[in-house]
Amino acid sequence: MPDTLPDASRLAHLPFALTILGAGSATPTLRFHPTAQLLTVGSDLMLIDCGEGTQLRFIEQRIRPGRLRYIFISHLHGDHYFGLPPLLSSLNLSGRTEDLYLFGPRGLDEVLTTIFRVSGSRLGYKLIFQAVEPDQANFLLDHPQCTVQSIPLQHRVACSGYLFREKPHKPHLLRYKLPTDVPIEVLKQLKDGRNVLDETGAVQYAAADYTEPGPAPRSYAFCSDTRYAEEMVPLLQGVSLLYHEATFLEDNAQRAAEVYHSTARQAATIALKAGVGQLLIGHFSSRYKEVGPFLDEARAVFPNTHLATEGQTISL
Repeated sequence: MPDTLPDASRLAHLPFALTILGAGSATPTLRFHPTAQLLTVGSDLMLIDCGEGTQLRFIEQRIRPGRLRYIFISHLHGDHYFGLPPLLSSLNLSGRTEDLYLFGPRGLDEVLTTIFRVSGSRLGYKLIFQAVEPDQANFLLDHPQCTVQSIPLQHRVACSGYLFREKPHKPHLLRYKLPTDVPIEVLKQLKDGRNVLDETGAVQYAAADYTEPGPAPRSYAFCSDTRYAEEMVPLLQGVSLLYHEATFLEDNAQRAAEVYHSTARQAATIALKAGVGQLLIGHFSSRYKEVGPFLDEARAVFPNTHLATEGQTISL
Protein backbone atom coordinates (compact mmCIF):
# COMPACT_ATOMS: atom_id res chain seq x y z
CA MET A 1 0.00 0.00 0.00
CA PRO A 2 1.18 3.58 -0.56
CA ASP A 3 3.10 5.27 2.25
CA THR A 4 0.83 8.34 2.38
CA LEU A 5 -1.47 6.94 5.04
CA PRO A 6 -1.40 8.50 8.54
CA ASP A 7 1.09 7.15 11.03
CA ALA A 8 -0.41 4.53 13.35
CA SER A 9 0.71 6.40 16.47
CA ARG A 10 -1.69 9.27 15.67
CA LEU A 11 -4.81 7.23 15.02
CA ALA A 12 -6.37 6.87 18.46
CA HIS A 13 -8.63 9.90 18.07
CA LEU A 14 -9.55 9.47 14.39
CA PRO A 15 -13.12 8.65 13.31
CA PHE A 16 -14.57 5.17 13.00
CA ALA A 17 -18.12 5.79 11.77
CA LEU A 18 -20.73 4.14 9.56
CA THR A 19 -23.11 5.97 7.22
CA ILE A 20 -26.09 4.12 5.77
CA LEU A 21 -26.63 5.05 2.12
CA GLY A 22 -29.08 2.30 1.15
CA ALA A 23 -31.03 -0.26 3.19
CA GLY A 24 -33.44 -1.81 0.68
CA SER A 25 -33.48 -5.17 -1.08
CA ALA A 26 -33.56 -6.13 -4.76
CA THR A 27 -36.89 -4.65 -5.85
CA PRO A 28 -36.71 -0.84 -6.18
CA THR A 29 -38.99 1.27 -4.01
CA LEU A 30 -39.37 4.96 -3.27
CA ARG A 31 -38.70 4.29 0.41
CA PHE A 32 -35.34 2.55 0.27
CA HIS A 33 -32.28 2.64 -1.95
CA PRO A 34 -30.27 -0.51 -2.78
CA THR A 35 -27.56 -1.59 -0.37
CA ALA A 36 -24.64 0.75 0.14
CA GLN A 37 -22.75 1.79 3.26
CA LEU A 38 -19.79 4.02 3.94
CA LEU A 39 -17.30 3.37 6.72
CA THR A 40 -15.10 6.32 7.67
CA VAL A 41 -11.79 5.09 9.07
CA GLY A 42 -9.54 7.96 10.00
CA SER A 43 -9.23 10.10 6.88
CA ASP A 44 -10.17 7.27 4.51
CA LEU A 45 -13.59 6.31 3.17
CA MET A 46 -14.43 2.64 2.67
CA LEU A 47 -17.51 1.87 0.55
CA ILE A 48 -19.33 -1.37 1.34
CA ASP A 49 -21.52 -2.50 -1.57
CA CYS A 50 -22.62 -0.09 -4.26
CA GLY A 51 -26.22 -0.51 -5.35
CA GLU A 52 -27.79 1.49 -8.15
CA GLY A 53 -27.65 5.24 -7.55
CA THR A 54 -24.99 5.15 -4.85
CA GLN A 55 -23.17 8.15 -6.30
CA LEU A 56 -26.40 10.14 -6.05
CA ARG A 57 -26.54 9.22 -2.38
CA PHE A 58 -23.03 10.66 -2.04
CA ILE A 59 -24.31 13.95 -3.43
CA GLU A 60 -27.36 13.94 -1.15
CA GLN A 61 -25.22 13.30 1.91
CA ARG A 62 -22.58 15.83 0.81
CA ILE A 63 -19.87 13.19 0.77
CA ARG A 64 -16.90 13.76 -1.49
CA PRO A 65 -16.38 10.53 -3.48
CA GLY A 66 -12.82 11.58 -4.22
CA ARG A 67 -11.98 10.55 -0.64
CA LEU A 68 -12.82 6.93 -1.41
CA ARG A 69 -9.83 4.67 -0.90
CA TYR A 70 -11.35 1.18 -0.69
CA ILE A 71 -14.50 -0.52 -2.06
CA PHE A 72 -15.84 -3.86 -0.83
CA ILE A 73 -18.50 -5.71 -2.85
CA SER A 74 -20.28 -8.64 -1.21
CA HIS A 75 -21.65 -10.46 -4.28
CA LEU A 76 -22.82 -10.10 -7.85
CA HIS A 77 -26.53 -9.62 -7.39
CA GLY A 78 -27.29 -6.30 -9.05
CA ASP A 79 -28.71 -4.50 -6.04
CA HIS A 80 -25.27 -4.74 -4.46
CA TYR A 81 -23.03 -3.53 -7.30
CA PHE A 82 -24.97 -1.98 -10.22
CA GLY A 83 -23.92 1.46 -8.98
CA LEU A 84 -20.23 0.65 -9.23
CA PRO A 85 -19.47 1.23 -12.97
CA PRO A 86 -21.02 4.72 -13.04
CA LEU A 87 -19.27 5.65 -9.80
CA LEU A 88 -15.90 4.56 -11.18
CA SER A 89 -16.60 6.50 -14.38
CA SER A 90 -17.54 9.64 -12.47
CA LEU A 91 -14.35 9.42 -10.43
CA ASN A 92 -12.46 9.33 -13.72
CA LEU A 93 -14.36 12.32 -15.09
CA SER A 94 -13.54 14.28 -11.95
CA GLY A 95 -9.83 13.78 -12.65
CA ARG A 96 -8.94 11.19 -10.03
CA THR A 97 -5.36 9.94 -10.23
CA GLU A 98 -5.00 8.22 -6.84
CA ASP A 99 -5.10 4.41 -6.70
CA LEU A 100 -8.42 2.81 -5.73
CA TYR A 101 -8.59 -0.62 -4.11
CA LEU A 102 -11.51 -2.92 -4.97
CA PHE A 103 -12.34 -6.17 -3.16
CA GLY A 104 -15.08 -8.49 -4.38
CA PRO A 105 -16.06 -11.85 -5.88
CA ARG A 106 -14.37 -13.37 -8.88
CA GLY A 107 -16.02 -12.18 -12.05
CA LEU A 108 -16.44 -8.59 -10.90
CA ASP A 109 -13.24 -7.68 -12.71
CA GLU A 110 -14.57 -9.29 -15.90
CA VAL A 111 -17.82 -7.32 -15.67
CA LEU A 112 -16.00 -4.02 -15.26
CA THR A 113 -13.46 -4.81 -17.99
CA THR A 114 -16.27 -5.61 -20.44
CA ILE A 115 -18.21 -2.43 -19.61
CA PHE A 116 -15.17 -0.22 -20.06
CA ARG A 117 -14.10 -2.04 -23.24
CA VAL A 118 -17.42 -1.83 -25.10
CA SER A 119 -17.93 1.79 -24.01
CA GLY A 120 -14.42 2.78 -25.01
CA SER A 121 -13.71 4.05 -21.51
CA ARG A 122 -10.31 4.30 -19.86
CA LEU A 123 -9.64 5.14 -16.24
CA GLY A 124 -7.05 7.75 -15.43
CA TYR A 125 -6.31 6.07 -12.12
CA LYS A 126 -5.21 2.58 -11.14
CA LEU A 127 -8.04 0.27 -10.03
CA ILE A 128 -6.45 -2.52 -7.99
CA PHE A 129 -8.75 -5.55 -7.75
CA GLN A 130 -8.44 -8.40 -5.25
CA ALA A 131 -10.76 -11.39 -5.56
CA VAL A 132 -12.35 -12.52 -2.30
CA GLU A 133 -12.69 -16.27 -1.80
CA PRO A 134 -16.24 -16.90 -0.49
CA ASP A 135 -15.74 -20.25 1.26
CA GLN A 136 -13.44 -19.15 4.07
CA ALA A 137 -12.48 -16.14 6.14
CA ASN A 138 -9.59 -14.33 4.48
CA PHE A 139 -7.36 -11.51 5.67
CA LEU A 140 -7.75 -8.74 3.10
CA LEU A 141 -6.28 -5.47 4.29
CA ASP A 142 -3.80 -4.16 6.83
CA HIS A 143 -4.73 -0.50 7.14
CA PRO A 144 -2.81 1.67 9.65
CA GLN A 145 -5.94 1.99 11.79
CA CYS A 146 -7.75 -1.30 11.19
CA THR A 147 -7.65 -4.74 9.62
CA VAL A 148 -10.26 -6.15 7.25
CA GLN A 149 -11.18 -9.77 6.75
CA SER A 150 -13.94 -11.50 4.85
CA ILE A 151 -16.83 -13.44 6.39
CA PRO A 152 -18.23 -16.46 4.49
CA LEU A 153 -21.98 -16.04 3.98
CA GLN A 154 -24.57 -18.50 2.69
CA HIS A 155 -26.41 -17.09 -0.30
CA ARG A 156 -27.52 -18.30 -3.73
CA VAL A 157 -24.29 -17.04 -5.29
CA ALA A 158 -20.80 -16.62 -3.86
CA CYS A 159 -21.15 -14.00 -1.14
CA SER A 160 -18.86 -12.55 1.52
CA GLY A 161 -19.39 -10.24 4.45
CA TYR A 162 -16.65 -8.03 5.83
CA LEU A 163 -15.23 -7.52 9.30
CA PHE A 164 -13.42 -4.28 10.14
CA ARG A 165 -11.42 -4.37 13.38
CA GLU A 166 -9.66 -1.33 14.74
CA LYS A 167 -6.11 -1.97 15.87
CA PRO A 168 -5.38 -1.77 19.62
CA HIS A 169 -4.62 1.72 20.87
CA LYS A 170 -1.44 2.53 22.71
CA PRO A 171 -1.72 3.28 26.44
CA HIS A 172 -2.39 6.84 27.55
CA LEU A 173 0.63 8.43 29.16
CA LEU A 174 -0.01 9.97 32.60
CA ARG A 175 2.43 12.80 32.02
CA TYR A 176 1.58 14.61 35.28
CA LYS A 177 3.06 11.74 37.29
CA LEU A 178 6.49 12.12 35.69
CA PRO A 179 9.24 14.65 36.35
CA THR A 180 9.29 17.54 33.88
CA ASP A 181 12.81 16.73 32.71
CA VAL A 182 12.14 13.13 31.65
CA PRO A 183 13.81 12.49 28.24
CA ILE A 184 11.55 11.99 25.22
CA GLU A 185 12.89 8.45 24.74
CA VAL A 186 11.55 7.54 28.19
CA LEU A 187 8.13 8.89 27.28
CA LYS A 188 8.13 6.90 24.05
CA GLN A 189 9.00 3.69 25.86
CA LEU A 190 6.23 4.15 28.41
CA LYS A 191 3.70 5.01 25.72
CA ASP A 192 4.63 1.77 23.99
CA GLY A 193 3.84 -0.04 27.24
CA ARG A 194 7.46 -0.83 28.04
CA ASN A 195 9.14 -0.41 31.42
CA VAL A 196 12.10 1.96 31.56
CA LEU A 197 15.22 0.50 33.15
CA ASP A 198 18.10 2.33 34.81
CA GLU A 199 21.80 1.63 34.22
CA THR A 200 21.74 -1.36 36.59
CA GLY A 201 18.79 -3.00 34.83
CA ALA A 202 16.31 -2.17 37.58
CA VAL A 203 12.91 -0.74 36.71
CA GLN A 204 13.09 3.04 36.97
CA TYR A 205 9.64 3.80 35.55
CA ALA A 206 7.04 1.03 35.37
CA ALA A 207 4.66 1.41 32.45
CA ALA A 208 1.76 0.26 34.63
CA ASP A 209 2.38 3.17 37.03
CA TYR A 210 2.60 5.92 34.43
CA THR A 211 0.05 4.89 31.83
CA GLU A 212 -3.57 3.83 31.62
CA PRO A 213 -5.13 1.59 28.97
CA GLY A 214 -6.20 3.25 25.74
CA PRO A 215 -9.81 3.01 24.53
CA ALA A 216 -11.10 -0.41 23.55
CA PRO A 217 -10.69 -1.10 19.82
CA ARG A 218 -13.89 -0.70 17.81
CA SER A 219 -15.18 -3.17 15.23
CA TYR A 220 -17.86 -3.41 12.58
CA ALA A 221 -19.21 -6.48 10.77
CA PHE A 222 -21.28 -6.35 7.57
CA CYS A 223 -23.36 -9.45 6.76
CA SER A 224 -25.55 -9.28 3.67
CA ASP A 225 -26.99 -11.37 2.01
CA THR A 226 -27.23 -14.68 3.84
CA ARG A 227 -29.58 -17.22 5.28
CA TYR A 228 -29.36 -18.02 8.97
CA ALA A 229 -25.88 -19.47 9.52
CA GLU A 230 -24.52 -20.04 13.02
CA GLU A 231 -21.15 -20.86 11.46
CA MET A 232 -20.41 -17.14 11.35
CA VAL A 233 -20.92 -16.62 15.09
CA PRO A 234 -17.28 -17.24 16.12
CA LEU A 235 -16.09 -14.63 13.61
CA LEU A 236 -18.59 -12.08 14.94
CA GLN A 237 -17.89 -12.67 18.62
CA GLY A 238 -17.96 -9.41 20.56
CA VAL A 239 -17.99 -6.97 17.63
CA SER A 240 -19.10 -3.46 18.51
CA LEU A 241 -21.65 -3.16 15.72
CA LEU A 242 -23.16 -5.85 13.50
CA TYR A 243 -25.18 -5.20 10.37
CA HIS A 244 -27.17 -8.31 9.43
CA GLU A 245 -29.70 -8.53 6.67
CA ALA A 246 -33.33 -9.03 7.68
CA THR A 247 -35.21 -9.40 4.42
CA PHE A 248 -38.26 -11.13 5.92
CA LEU A 249 -40.29 -11.39 9.10
CA GLU A 250 -40.56 -14.70 10.89
CA ASP A 251 -43.91 -15.54 9.27
CA ASN A 252 -41.94 -15.93 6.05
CA ALA A 253 -39.08 -17.96 7.55
CA GLN A 254 -39.59 -20.81 5.08
CA ARG A 255 -39.46 -18.43 2.13
CA ALA A 256 -36.34 -16.83 3.62
CA ALA A 257 -34.59 -20.19 3.77
CA GLU A 258 -35.60 -21.03 0.19
CA VAL A 259 -34.08 -17.85 -1.23
CA TYR A 260 -31.10 -17.78 1.17
CA HIS A 261 -32.15 -14.77 3.19
CA SER A 262 -32.80 -14.17 6.90
CA THR A 263 -35.63 -12.98 9.11
CA ALA A 264 -35.37 -10.21 11.69
CA ARG A 265 -35.59 -12.80 14.46
CA GLN A 266 -32.78 -14.83 12.92
CA ALA A 267 -30.56 -11.75 12.60
CA ALA A 268 -31.17 -10.98 16.26
CA THR A 269 -30.39 -14.57 17.23
CA ILE A 270 -27.00 -14.31 15.52
CA ALA A 271 -26.34 -11.06 17.38
CA LEU A 272 -27.31 -12.66 20.69
CA LYS A 273 -25.16 -15.76 20.18
CA ALA A 274 -22.18 -13.63 19.10
CA GLY A 275 -22.51 -11.24 22.04
CA VAL A 276 -22.26 -8.15 19.85
CA GLY A 277 -22.67 -4.65 21.24
CA GLN A 278 -25.33 -3.41 18.84
CA LEU A 279 -27.30 -4.79 15.89
CA LEU A 280 -28.43 -3.00 12.73
CA ILE A 281 -30.95 -4.69 10.44
CA GLY A 282 -31.75 -3.81 6.86
CA HIS A 283 -32.30 -5.16 3.31
CA PHE A 284 -36.05 -5.10 3.92
CA SER A 285 -38.24 -6.83 1.34
CA SER A 286 -40.46 -4.48 -0.67
CA ARG A 287 -43.47 -6.67 0.16
CA TYR A 288 -43.65 -5.06 3.60
CA LYS A 289 -45.27 -1.62 3.77
CA GLU A 290 -44.03 -0.92 7.33
CA VAL A 291 -40.65 -1.70 8.87
CA GLY A 292 -41.64 -1.24 12.50
CA PRO A 293 -42.50 -4.95 12.87
CA PHE A 294 -38.91 -5.83 11.92
CA LEU A 295 -37.64 -3.85 14.88
CA ASP A 296 -40.21 -5.36 17.24
CA GLU A 297 -39.39 -8.90 16.15
CA ALA A 298 -35.64 -8.42 16.50
CA ARG A 299 -35.79 -6.59 19.83
CA ALA A 300 -37.77 -9.43 21.35
CA VAL A 301 -34.55 -11.46 21.01
CA PHE A 302 -31.83 -8.81 21.08
CA PRO A 303 -32.98 -5.52 22.66
CA ASN A 304 -30.13 -3.35 21.37
CA THR A 305 -31.34 -3.58 17.78
CA HIS A 306 -31.89 -0.64 15.45
CA LEU A 307 -33.14 -0.17 11.92
CA ALA A 308 -30.61 0.79 9.26
CA THR A 309 -31.87 4.30 8.54
CA GLU A 310 -30.71 5.84 5.30
CA GLY A 311 -28.69 9.00 5.84
CA GLN A 312 -27.85 8.05 9.42
CA THR A 313 -24.23 8.12 10.61
CA ILE A 314 -23.26 5.97 13.59
CA SER A 315 -20.02 6.85 15.37
CA LEU A 316 -18.63 3.78 17.08
